Amino acid sequence: MSAAEIRTFLERHGLAAHRGRGQNFLHDRELADKLVRLAGVGPEDAVLEIGTGLGILTQALARHARKVVTIEIDSGLIRGLAADGMLPEGVELIHADAVSLDWEPWLDGSAGPWRVVANLPYSAATPILRRLLDEGHRLAGWGVMVQRELAARLSAEVGERDYGSFSVIHQLCARQTGALDLHGRCFYPVPRVVSRFVCMAPRVDRPSAAELDAVEGVARAGFGHRRKTLANSLRRSGRVDAARIELACNEAGIDPSSRAQTVPPASWLALARAFQQGAAG
Repeated sequence: MSAAEIRTFLERHGLAAHRGRGQNFLHDRELADKLVRLAGVGPEDAVLEIGTGLGILTQALARHARKVVTIEIDSGLIRGLAADGMLPEGVELIHADAVSLDWEPWLDGSAGPWRVVANLPYSAATPILRRLLDEGHRLAGWGVMVQRELAARLSAEVGERDYGSFSVIHQLCARQTGALDLHGRCFYPVPRVVSRFVCMAPRVDRPSAAELDAVEGVARAGFGHRRKTLANSLRRSGRVDAARIELACNEAGIDPSSRAQTVPPASWLALARAFQQGAAG
């Protein structure tokens, strides 16, 4: 589907790309197949797609996967897709907001393995990426299209400018298996930002849900004041027991006078556990 064909489709159905929903429609079929392969989708997989759009990626998923369930929030697009018969037979189309939708009926109700593939608008990217960490035990992996700046936060290494609490929790829960930057010409309308398709696989040794919540809270507190020492930043946050900061840091093997950006993910987990053990004791 060319950019001109997309314009014709939208005009025919009285639609327009919605900037607030991040509607930049992928129109390169060969690239869609490449992304599906990069995401590791195979004939044994069931796929939950977030953001059907005009169905280019959905069609590629249907060619590779055993089962495809796709979620679209825009009722106008859903009417247009149905009227023009643009989705392959057997694809299940859900009209819903993927952020608030309960995914469990699909992830738990149908044989897997399940993967998630998504083209995420900026407004929904962070909550859905965070939710994927919680659903990691149900997933074989996920491939998500996000802004390149957000993607950099996922893989940023200790000491880098983009390294923060978001980096910490993602690297504790998943490993990056692939990434590809996409030129704006692959989309209609052409976005003002560079997109990156990032593929992740859940770690076998990822923290429990409770531990992940704890380490996220501690890491956010620690990164709250990057120019201050870790001890001072934690103290100013009011999120942890101030009386136990130095003891917890010592138990985790962290210098309290260090900066948050120098602390690796495993040490953040150890610090969160130290605070939890102190609270339990």
